[in-house]
Amino acid sequence: MSTSSAVKGTVLNFNLSPADIERRAETLVAEGKKVQDGVAAQTNPTFANVIVPLATRQNEQDADYSVVTFLQNVSTDKSIRDASMAAEEKLDAFEIESMMREDVYRAVRAVFDNKSEVASLGPEDRRLVEKMELVFRRHGLALDKDKREHLGKIRMRLSELAIKFSRNINEGDGRAVLTRDELEGLPSDFFEGRATEVADGQEGFVVTTKYPDIIPVMRLAKREETRERMFVVEGQRCPENIPILQEAVALRLEAAQLLGYKTHAEFVLEENMAKAPTPVLDFENDLRSRLNVLADKEIDEIEALKKADKQAAGKPYTGLYGWDYRYYTNLVKERKHSINDEEVKQYFPVKEVTRSILDIYQNMLSLRFVKVDNPPVWHADVEMYEVWEATEETFVGHFYLDLFPREGKYNHAAVWPIRAGFDRPDGSREYPVAAMVANFPKPTMSAPALLTHDDATTLLHELGHVFHGICSVTKWALFHGTRTERDFVEAPSQMLENWSWEPSVLQKFAVHHQTGEPIPEALVKRLVAAKNEGAGLFNLRQLFFGLYDMAIHNTADGKVDVKGLYNELYEDIARFQNGSHDTWGIATIGHMMGGYDTGYYGYMWSQVFSADMYASRFVKDGVFNPQTGLDYRYEILRPGSSRDAMDSLIKFMGRKPNNRAFLKSIGLNDPSSN
Repeated sequence: MSTSSAVKGTVLNFNLSPADIERRAETLVAEGKKVQDGVAAQTNPTFANVIVPLATRQNEQDADYSVVTFLQNVSTDKSIRDASMAAEEKLDAFEIESMMREDVYRAVRAVFDNKSEVASLGPEDRRLVEKMELVFRRHGLALDKDKREHLGKIRMRLSELAIKFSRNINEGDGRAVLTRDELEGLPSDFFEGRATEVADGQEGFVVTTKYPDIIPVMRLAKREETRERMFVVEGQRCPENIPILQEAVALRLEAAQLLGYKTHAEFVLEENMAKAPTPVLDFENDLRSRLNVLADKEIDEIEALKKADKQAAGKPYTGLYGWDYRYYTNLVKERKHSINDEEVKQYFPVKEVTRSILDIYQNMLSLRFVKVDNPPVWHADVEMYEVWEATEETFVGHFYLDLFPREGKYNHAAVWPIRAGFDRPDGSREYPVAAMVANFPKPTMSAPALLTHDDATTLLHELGHVFHGICSVTKWALFHGTRTERDFVEAPSQMLENWSWEPSVLQKFAVHHQTGEPIPEALVKRLVAAKNEGAGLFNLRQLFFGLYDMAIHNTADGKVDVKGLYNELYEDIARFQNGSHDTWGIATIGHMMGGYDTGYYGYMWSQVFSADMYASRFVKDGVFNPQTGLDYRYEILRPGSSRDAMDSLIKFMGRKPNNRAFLKSIGLNDPSSN
């Protein structure tokens, strides 16, 4: 699947046919089974003949698994996407079967119970033994045979459901045909190159639910009817995903209770920094009460604007709805701070912004990036980069950028850690690979691709995940990069979002796409002043997702209506009405079936750590301080999960984290809090 280079490790091959994908999946299963059979046959289990072969298999097969399952998210060929999904089902089923093998667990447990051998191991090897035993136990190997087999069937079904849920989202875009009048308020470049169709006897523009379409419409369309229509189009996507999620919630609870936990949340959180549901709910409910104080004032401002609009139109005011949120919060920002997204994005051409942000990362992390000409990639839009140490000829890894939308592609922004770095048995090293996938606006006939400031912040965030993977150096793939506690994994990327609010940084990467002039200092000041405008409502929306996630997963009886509860909590927590439409917005929230179940709270939980890291080191030492950047690379990124996240935070900051900087960062300055 790859071609070798002595200096640079291996370059991956993404040019696979459906038959190639199927064969690779079959080979992975056969090779994995061979390793497990060998481990199970050991009569004198040791670290060397049990743990090492199992972990080495993960090291060496990680990239092949990632490539064949990744293609479903990026290929333009439906047959390849289908083959990739089928391969993922086959491989996930094999992994579930593997974790149910009692003979393999007996060998692992024998090593785990050999306290003298475990004590003689180095820290990462010792952690590997402990983690491997725990993973087997959490898959039910301590249960009797009947319960274990039933648990295996549940896990198989959950895997099938997750793949279907994701496929439905990727292939289930919504669309509407809207006239120029209905799209009043949208800038001229929104219409350039846009497909048109005739609907109801009128020619209109095709508007989809992909981010570059729906976000500008919800933010800028002056006609409430237009925003309402797109809200409904988005909210009625993928109805087939509602019964999938409903079934998954019930199965997760059944699996957790088979293992002796009261709820699925209790099962998941055991391995996170939070450890249990109570600290999560305490954190979220405390934050909700604080944010409501901010949101009360924001609601008053928004209501006043909407009431004035209704009065001018001679229509009654009936309340604030989900389709009002982006439009009126943007209007408040424009009027209070003279911030106009169209003006701002002229300074954020994607090509220049990407290059400048990569320069920031190079300097901060003491790295050097080399763009690869004619790279072996999955689509012509994709760029590939080599990563080297800044001052020496030492290779570090590869990364890919796939930034623009296309048919059948993953709909949001995310990073895939395609390959972990690891030590080979002969002492040489394999190097990490990561791929960033996004859906930023494409170039038009009259202008290059232009980003909003929010898009630039997203680019910084996602590249943070890329370099978490690239900079991590661990012996075992199991601990590499972003494979940390789930409620810490966002912290390194969130910390780097702060650069998009630093005036000295903005003036480095924000340049006018026509004149090349840096963004004016006055505009930067207005942007920074508006940073926390609407922070109450924005963060309540984040809390809504986290509290909903806990509500469906921290239940002991499973009596939850995933659709009804979503709509009910949305109105209660996010504070906007759904209106009279029958919608099911949860059907397109991929987190609930994509590995973030009982994990959404982590986005805000980890902000406590990201804000503290930024304030205590980068603000204090200087955002361009090279030693601080190196400390961050070596103490936060490099260890991955080869040690606890809390240990890494203490190493970097010199103390345990607290929430003072976090509260201040979202407009809740409370220096007495701990």
